[in-house]
Amino acid sequence: MTGGRAEPGRWAWAEIDLDAIEHNVRVMRAVSSPAGLWAVVKADGYGHGAIDVARAALDAGADGLCVALVDEGLRLREAGLDAPILLLSEQPLDRIGDVVTHRLTATVYTPSYVSALAEYDGTLPVHVNIDTGMQRVGVGHVDLAALVAALEGSTLEVGGIYTHLACADEPASPANVLQLERFDRALATLRRSGLDVALEHAGNSGAALALPDARRSFVRVGIAMYGISPGAGVDHLCGDLRPALALNARVSYVKRVEAGSSVSYGWRHRFDQPTTVATVPIGYADGVPRRLGTLPDRAGADVLIGGRRRPIVGVVTMDQFMVDVGDADVTVGDQVVLIGEQGGEQIRAEDWADRLGTIGYEIVCGISARVPRVVRDRPDPA
Repeated sequence: MTGGRAEPGRWAWAEIDLDAIEHNVRVMRAVSSPAGLWAVVKADGYGHGAIDVARAALDAGADGLCVALVDEGLRLREAGLDAPILLLSEQPLDRIGDVVTHRLTATVYTPSYVSALAEYDGTLPVHVNIDTGMQRVGVGHVDLAALVAALEGSTLEVGGIYTHLACADEPASPANVLQLERFDRALATLRRSGLDVALEHAGNSGAALALPDARRSFVRVGIAMYGISPGAGVDHLCGDLRPALALNARVSYVKRVEAGSSVSYGWRHRFDQPTTVATVPIGYADGVPRRLGTLPDRAGADVLIGGRRRPIVGVVTMDQFMVDVGDADVTVGDQVVLIGEQGGEQIRAEDWADRLGTIGYEIVCGISARVPRVVRDRPDPA
């Protein structure tokens, strides 16, 4: 949904700041220069809305886009985006027609997929994914010769070669040096074979921030574009980034509770004194993890109401959770900030991630589709 600060017909919404997206792209371009930047907008732009994010990123100077699925690329094309779009893995054979028709750039790493692509007329651009140690997808050194032979005998145009670093958010890890050495050996093999590889890329957000040797022709920036740190090892390099997503709700019910009473499933939280409890109409079906509520060994996480931190009490339920607001004057309709800023206080996606033993990526990608996205309108250029 686009429309400035207008709220949806539900008392829970995620607000997307496209100015922050543009700002972060410019920051990452400056950090990575002279390398270019391609924006990773898979998973609906990490939950921020792929089409709006892609437009903002391209306006800020991104040279291309990266997605995981054919359908993700098709939606961008249907929205009128004409930039290069790279698929980050081989796709089902029955989708190759869509790849060709919509001018998506395929990734290849097996001779059989090269053969399937080569059955289509014309010269198709592809990028070769090299597995240098991630061991997720990509061609390893043992199978590289067979892939090169398949490419040499095809009509495909190898426009790029790339790899993915497993430990880029740990800049001192020896894995980074090892993976880049393996990548350079594979690149030399392709070039010795006569394949004209125009682009090479190895750097994700963490590498773009911390590993100059990984920046190459361009960096693939995902999480940093959304203003979230790739990991603790590069937190100190993220000070200029701005979070692009705020998760909000409104109080839907207020009640006084008695000392000695308990709340929510399992009665995990018992009130030691009379207090006021506010119900907030968003829950784990919306992407608010159940573990943010009261646990046997710790109190619930905080939200912001009236510019003050207030703890979640009891278990987060599917559609709602409860907050202890003490004796504060809280009423139905008051804004609740789960992720974002209010009254000088801030809660970040990284705060949730630290508490839950995960990463910021999982937090924002986990905000479900039933939470409306309200996109801040960008001012028209002067």
